[in-house]
Amino acid sequence: MKRLFFSLIALAGVLNLVSARTFDMKQLGADITGKKACTQLINKTIAKAAAEGGGTIYFPAGNYLTAAIKMESNITLHLESGAVLKFSDNFEDYLPFVKMRWEGTVMNSLSPLIYAENADNLTITGRGTLDGNGFKWWDWIKETRQTLRENGGKLPNPTKLQQMWDEANPDFEVSEYYQNTIERKMFRPPFIQFYECSNIVIENVKIINSPFWTINPAFCDNIVIHGVTINNPSANPKGPNTDGINPTSCSNVRISDCFISVGDDCITIKSGRDADGRKYGKACENITITNCVMLAGHGGVVIGSEMSGGVKRVTISNCVFDGTDAGIRLKASRGRGGVVEDIRISNIVMRNIQKNAFIFDLFYDKHSKVEPVTERTPIFRNIHLSNVTGQEIAQIGYIKGIEEMPVEEISFNNVNMVADKGFSAETAVNLRFNNVDFAVKQGPSFSFKDCKDVFLNDVRSKSPVAGQPIVVMDNVTDGLITNCFQYYTYPDFLKSQNSEIRNMME
Repeated sequence: MKRLFFSLIALAGVLNLVSARTFDMKQLGADITGKKACTQLINKTIAKAAAEGGGTIYFPAGNYLTAAIKMESNITLHLESGAVLKFSDNFEDYLPFVKMRWEGTVMNSLSPLIYAENADNLTITGRGTLDGNGFKWWDWIKETRQTLRENGGKLPNPTKLQQMWDEANPDFEVSEYYQNTIERKMFRPPFIQFYECSNIVIENVKIINSPFWTINPAFCDNIVIHGVTINNPSANPKGPNTDGINPTSCSNVRISDCFISVGDDCITIKSGRDADGRKYGKACENITITNCVMLAGHGGVVIGSEMSGGVKRVTISNCVFDGTDAGIRLKASRGRGGVVEDIRISNIVMRNIQKNAFIFDLFYDKHSKVEPVTERTPIFRNIHLSNVTGQEIAQIGYIKGIEEMPVEEISFNNVNMVADKGFSAETAVNLRFNNVDFAVKQGPSFSFKDCKDVFLNDVRSKSPVAGQPIVVMDNVTDGLITNCFQYYTYPDFLKSQNSEIRNMME
């Protein structure tokens, strides 16, 4: 018995040596009043835990002031209920520059507020709050825009940070986009960007006031974002470009049970911009988005416009959009390149959509001209929507292809919407509408122009308007209409010109 007792003690000692430690930041001397920065203490503790093989950086209730946090492998940041981690608004606190992707282009720039590179097993969890303190960043961008307007689009006096950015990026190829952007050489950092990392979990925390994009993993694999609340102001003041969750060139991503209200898109899937995105050639793929609620924001779920590496195999299900400008939005333009394909969208409820419920737009740059099909040509194909309902919608939406690359293979099944205006498709091939009810106040419910292979089965409007056709077709080839009972009961069901349509109702 005595031998067994000492064996158990020895075993417990070994287990204690190999188990990951929890580092209590309050006990380690962090100021919990939010007045004294604890950046150095946090990063030193992370480094110490990583040297031991990993551990948990624990923040009990209190207010903590910090600047850039550098995560390492096998590290967990745990914020207890009542803990608020507030980030500095001193721009120089985010030096030195790090390698990161900013709006689809890889560069050396100011560190994200929470950053890691080439690390594994990263976790941010707890019921506490991460506060990006973005107000000064937002004021800066507004002031910069005003300066540009007053100086013909140029910044007359580059700042120290802008000069440092030049030195840190000597070989940076300045695209037309960056020549025109108001943030050239001074880029607001994302809140959280893990760069080329794997096995990431972000759960339950509340994130507010991001300076720029909020959760923005780049070139990462195996990501879980669950139960996160993101609240960046959308008005008074508005946090510009404060997207919620933006995976870029990531694979195997699960986003679930999140609540998002932001000053830009709620969830956006991206894979790089133009030539730089094609150079890396890394798609964003195997993405699941489910059980999320999106309130204020430009779009509920958006793909693009930075999608030059491609976006593949995405499911979006069981979500509510209430108050966003758009619901589902796919956007790209000539010069971007990339293929968006194999997208499934189901069980979505929308209300109070300020602009369009659905957008599939390859003509995002309205000034572009027709060009030969090359790697610069964007492609949308194999996108299917089912079981979607919406009301208080400004416009149901549109499909807009480009002459050299029509949008291809889009289907709507079991969809009913009530809106001011209907749905239009231009320059598209292989469109399917089955059991679809679009009730609108003005104009046609369905409009097709320069399309091919359009199939309408059991399409209708629950409140047709006298004198308005429900379906308009202009220069449509291989159109088929069947099972549309309003074809018989409503005299203005179809208006057609220059089209080849088979009416199976006759």
